[in-house]
Amino acid sequence: MMAIKNILLAPDSYKGSLPANDVAHAMERGIRRVWPDADIKRIPMADGGEGTLDAVLAAVGGQRCTARVTGADFNGLDVAYGLIQKDGRTVAVLETAQVAGFSLAGAAHPVADRTTLGLGELLILCLDQGVRHFMIGLGGSSTNDGGAGVLAALGVRLLDYQGKAIRPVAQGLSGLVKVDLSAVDARLAETHIVLMSDVSNPLCGVNGATAVFGPQKGIAAPDVALFDGWLQGLATLCDAALRQPVSAAVGAGAAGGLGFAFQLLGAQSRSGAEVMCELTEFDVALEQADWVVTGEGRSDMQTLLGKVPAVVAAHARRRGVPVTLLSGSIDPQALAHLGGSFDGCFSTLFQPVSLTEAMADAAHGVSNALEQIARLIALKF
Repeated sequence: MMAIKNILLAPDSYKGSLPANDVAHAMERGIRRVWPDADIKRIPMADGGEGTLDAVLAAVGGQRCTARVTGADFNGLDVAYGLIQKDGRTVAVLETAQVAGFSLAGAAHPVADRTTLGLGELLILCLDQGVRHFMIGLGGSSTNDGGAGVLAALGVRLLDYQGKAIRPVAQGLSGLVKVDLSAVDARLAETHIVLMSDVSNPLCGVNGATAVFGPQKGIAAPDVALFDGWLQGLATLCDAALRQPVSAAVGAGAAGGLGFAFQLLGAQSRSGAEVMCELTEFDVALEQADWVVTGEGRSDMQTLLGKVPAVVAAHARRRGVPVTLLSGSIDPQALAHLGGSFDGCFSTLFQPVSLTEAMADAAHGVSNALEQIARLIALKF
C-alpha cells in the first residue's frame, strides 16, 4: 500500500468545540493510523472569527497579552490580544470575539444594550504602548451597535439633541442627532488597521448587518427594521461628515457594524482567510502538498462566501492539489454546491447524537473520520 507523501492540514476551528490547532492535531492522528511516516504539515486557519488570535500566534509566533476592558454588558472583562512582528513592525492582533463574543456573559445582555466599547479601549491601550499597526478579527460578534462603542472610545462624539453623549449601544443611537469627529484620537492618522472578515455586507438595508445577522444575535424579526433604522441614522450622519458613503462599503456590515466604524476611521477590510494564507505562506506549503484537508464546525452555503474551507480550496485548486472537506456537520442542501469546490465532503459523525455529545467528542470524530478517508484514498495507490 503506497502512501501519499505530503499532506497539508488547514482547518478552521470547530466553533465552540475545538480550536483549529486541536482540529489539525486530531486530523494528523487519524492519518497516521494509515500512513505512519507521512510528511504532515499543520497550518491552523481562521477567517477573523473565534480562534483568530490563536491561529495567528500559532502561525508566526509572538506574545500573548491580557488586558481588562469593558465587556459587551459594560462589566469588566479580561481579554487576550497578541503582539507579533511582521515586516519589521510590531502588529497588535485583536479579536472581537474575545471582547464581545457569543460565548461570553455579555451575550446574555439585551442586544439593544450591548456595546463594543471594550474593543476601542483595547486599541487605545495598544496605541499607548506605541503600536501603530493592527490586525482586527471581526467575526463572532454578539453586538449590533454600528461600532458606536469603538467610535466613542476613539474620540468620536455621538451627541443627542441636548449636546450630550449618547450611550454607545444600539438603542442609544435612537437619540443620535450629531456626530463630531473633531476629537478623534490623532494617533489614528499614523495607524494602519487591517480588518479580518468573511463578510461583504453593507451596514444597512435588506443585505445589511441587522437584516442578515441580527436574528442570530437575538434581534426578533419584528424589531429588525427598528435596529436597522438606528444604524441608518448613524450612517447618514457619519457619511455626511466624511462626504463619502462608507456605510455602503464592502464589509461595513461586519460584526454588527464594526466594519463600518473602523472603515470610517481609515481601516482596510480584507478577507480574513486570505490574510491567514499570507501569514502562513500557505501557497509555499502547497508546492509540496499531495493532498489538502480542511474543515470547520458546520459547512453550509455560507462556507462558500469566503470562509476558511472555501479559501483553502480555491488556493489548492489553482495549484492542482486535491482538497477534502471534513466538518462536524454538513448541510445536505448545500452538498451539491460544496461538491464543486472540494474533492469529497465528509462529516465527523458516524451515528445520530446530540449536539452536546458531538461537540464533546469532536476530536475522536475528526480522527476516526479522517482515518477512514485515508484508507479509501490508499486503495488507489
